[in-house]
Amino acid sequence: DNIPFTQAMIPIVIKLGESDDTLPMMPLVWALALGACLGGNGTLIGASANLVCAASAQQKGYIITFNQFFRTGFPIMIATTVAATLYLWAFYVWPLQWY
Repeated sequence: DNIPFTQAMIPIVIKLGESDDTLPMMPLVWALALGACLGGNGTLIGASANLVCAASAQQKGYIITFNQFFRTGFPIMIATTVAATLYLWAFYVWPLQWY
């Protein structure tokens, strides 16, 4: 699940941002937030919202299996993660300035 992972990574990101003057906090925070948010969309168990949605659908008679979700969710997760990577690259790496 992405929530405990994000919670565990926050102190590490803060330490990285504080320990090195050449590694600013903003790109690290954005990378963690986007990775946790978008990465959880790849599988049914990747995010709590996915499980809630599947359970709600099941109550209404629609069964969403792990493989069904994966076949749709994983390509979408890859596309959105690539888009987020391009965003981070365009605004934090390509201009060769961190802020």
